[in-house]
Amino acid sequence: MNKVSVDFNHTIVWSRDKNASAAFLTEILGLPSPRTFSHFRVVTTGNGVNIDFLDTDAEITPQHYAFLVSESEFDEIFKRIRERSMQYWADPAKEKPGEINRRDGGRGLYFDDPDGHSLEILTRPYGSGG
Repeated sequence: MNKVSVDFNHTIVWSRDKNASAAFLTEILGLPSPRTFSHFRVVTTGNGVNIDFLDTDAEITPQHYAFLVSESEFDEIFKRIRERSMQYWADPAKEKPGEINRRDGGRGLYFDDPDGHSLEILTRPYGSGG
């Protein structure tokens, strides 16, 4: 059997203000400043995946974006979330406000970006045990 090499490269995230949304993500996650490519504001993650923010006047359907982070990165991001007095939840249904989860022996939480997209940080991939 041939080994297939398929990597996720980028996704487009609709926003009301691509500059503000990209800045929010980089600030909260501690990523490098966004850059411009064509009509996108681009945020690049540590593994090279691009999140391309694009403005729209149409209704935005909230999406979910999860970010795998180290324990120390989790602490820093969580600190920034609390400093901004942002709401966060232990679950995607938002039934456990102000809590973090301990799935697979790690930590995780959910919070919203300015356009209502659900962002998640987690320190262990789902199903990794622990």
